[in-house]
Amino acid sequence: MGREPDRTREGSGAGGERAAHEGILRRQSAREPAARTYARALPIVPVRARGLTIEGADGRRYLDCLSGAGTLALGHNHPVVLEAIRKVLDSGAPLQALDLATPVKDAFTTELFRTLPPAFADRARVRFCGPAGTDAVDAAVTLVRAATGRTGVLAFTGACHDMTAGALEASGGASGARVARLPYPQDYRCPFGVGGDRGAELAAHWTESVLDDPRSGVPHPAGMILEPVQGEGGVIPAPDTWMRRMREITRARSIPLIADEVDTGVGRTGTFWAVEHSGITPDVMVLSKAIGGSLPLAVVVHRDDLDVGQPGTHAGAFRGNQLAMAAGTATLAYVRENDLAARAAVLGTRIRRQLRPLTEEFACVGDVRGRGLMIGVELVDPESTDSGPRPAAPDLASAVQQECLRRGLIVDLGGRHASVVRLLPPLTITDEQTAAVLDRLADAVEAVARGPAGGGPTGRSRGGRSPDEPSPDEPSPDEPSPAGLGRVEGGGVDGGHVGGVRSVRPGRH
Repeated sequence: MGREPDRTREGSGAGGERAAHEGILRRQSAREPAARTYARALPIVPVRARGLTIEGADGRRYLDCLSGAGTLALGHNHPVVLEAIRKVLDSGAPLQALDLATPVKDAFTTELFRTLPPAFADRARVRFCGPAGTDAVDAAVTLVRAATGRTGVLAFTGACHDMTAGALEASGGASGARVARLPYPQDYRCPFGVGGDRGAELAAHWTESVLDDPRSGVPHPAGMILEPVQGEGGVIPAPDTWMRRMREITRARSIPLIADEVDTGVGRTGTFWAVEHSGITPDVMVLSKAIGGSLPLAVVVHRDDLDVGQPGTHAGAFRGNQLAMAAGTATLAYVRENDLAARAAVLGTRIRRQLRPLTEEFACVGDVRGRGLMIGVELVDPESTDSGPRPAAPDLASAVQQECLRRGLIVDLGGRHASVVRLLPPLTITDEQTAAVLDRLADAVEAVARGPAGGGPTGRSRGGRSPDEPSPDEPSPDEPSPAGLGRVEGGGVDGGHVGGVRSVRPGRH
């Protein structure tokens, strides 16, 4: 019986590329379960990537503002990350070392402590666990339970810690687990209908009432876990005043405060760690994604007096990933040395300012928000006559995502109803690339808004650009300095059009 031919090599040229592309997607659909997520909305087959750009098996190029769900702080295949990985591979060092001390691990922890808020670093311990953020969350919860002797956990509506009820019930010794949900303040869809400082104050008051009311049904908890910016929850930044109140409330009641910085860390929000915006010092920080420099790595950093666990408590076989530690060290150092957090703050403010007019031009755009280079655009029902925020419109958000893909732009969706288009570009995105991203996103929104479901335009036309518009070049690997983050030689921006490189073929709709 003959062997089945390798259909990934079918044909040649554009036709062969398309056949290979379709064949891989077809086999994925046949072999993988319905649980796959990104692959459904983004039917591309990446084969090469650099910086902001991905090239698919079909030859199309895309600007990637998903960034591996935020894991790629420096974009794809950054030279300093590749060099760090090669150095370990060429050295003959072990690639997996469990929790043994190694020079690679020592360099990582040294660089990590250098970036932590000083008041936190002075009394910190770092705990390596499984390689994903969910492992670090479970480890943090295990830590505070052991330290306090209590079991309950306070979390917030809209949170995404990968700490589901099922996961808690499946954890050993967690039979008494209880998670109490508290209101998370936000302006656009304030749970109290007021927003602003008053909404944040009411949310804080609610938290105090729940904790101090003996009949609230919430026993004294082992800890409180919060995200300084809810990413999956819809790109919702926590007000700094509210963050400070949570710190005061938990400290006064001896409740360890866990800051989940899986999405927000390593410069993403405009400071190296998002807690620095409010100036608070948490008791525990949960870190993953960008700290591994694109490779799987997760750690819990905590106050030293919480270190009461026995050896082997919440361990993991893959907590000694040397390649991830080397890549993480290179990433942390590059972000710190080049002050990419400050650039994220400036660029994020500029992006939000340029996107906010969409809320006036198109009735289907409800809100533009974010912090640093975590940007969210919420799509709403343009036909609604509600006096407050219009109902979320997940179908329109999905349509915008598909229109972006047609134009060679990859974006994510999030929010309570998957109605928020999310931008998570690498911190190394250039000014020219930023202009291209905003141009394509605005055109995608306009295309949806002018369609039947979008309710038609409410303002001027943008004169939308073609999905075939060229993609801006990536910076040279020899230009890793901050000076190289502004403009790219060889491609110019003229009236919103980027030139000087080969064209992007239209993506699948």
